[in-house]
Amino acid sequence: MSVIALPTHVQRSLADPVNRVLRRVPSWPLYVLGALPPAWLYWAALTDRLGVDPVKEMEHQMGLWGLWLIIATLTVTPLRTVTGISLLKFRRALGLLTFFYITLHMLVWMYYDVQFLSQIWADIVKRPYITIGMGGLVLMLPLALTSNTWSIRKLGRRWRQLHKLVYAVAILGALHFVILVKGFQLEPILYMAASLVLLALRLPFLARKRR
Repeated sequence: MSVIALPTHVQRSLADPVNRVLRRVPSWPLYVLGALPPAWLYWAALTDRLGVDPVKEMEHQMGLWGLWLIIATLTVTPLRTVTGISLLKFRRALGLLTFFYITLHMLVWMYYDVQFLSQIWADIVKRPYITIGMGGLVLMLPLALTSNTWSIRKLGRRWRQLHKLVYAVAILGALHFVILVKGFQLEPILYMAASLVLLALRLPFLARKRR
């Protein structure tokens, strides 16, 4: 048990009823629910419901949802460690939806905002927040491609090592938001703080096991 975890008897009384319910809940509805916000945003843009700059609003919302989802993905392990509540069966769906939203975030920027291939490359090279964001997306590609049972079996222990890239992705995503906004704004700072705290909970002196 982690040194920061609740006592075992408290975990059992809290987590066992919740885990029994969660075992009956399939993960596939998350994919259906995850497709709804982008569909609504696109419809809202077509019907002039996203304000004076619908492209920027779509771009922002896609990126924000991606950040929420990667933080949710990082929460799964600490939640189980501290409380005993296990959301592991939903982590793959959360990770793939993160990739889905960040990819849509990039595509909206490329197709509707910038449009010209030469300008896209120029922005990636010259604008640090875009460079960082693209770096995070590139790191997500092998994670998305190996988020399946076949890859887990084929890669074995290397799969776990590969998927630790999610830590770097989270930091890059939060840093992308921090640099993107103009001036000091609390919201991106809070996302960065949440990411750092969730990663810190994985440090050996906090996550080591009692014998």
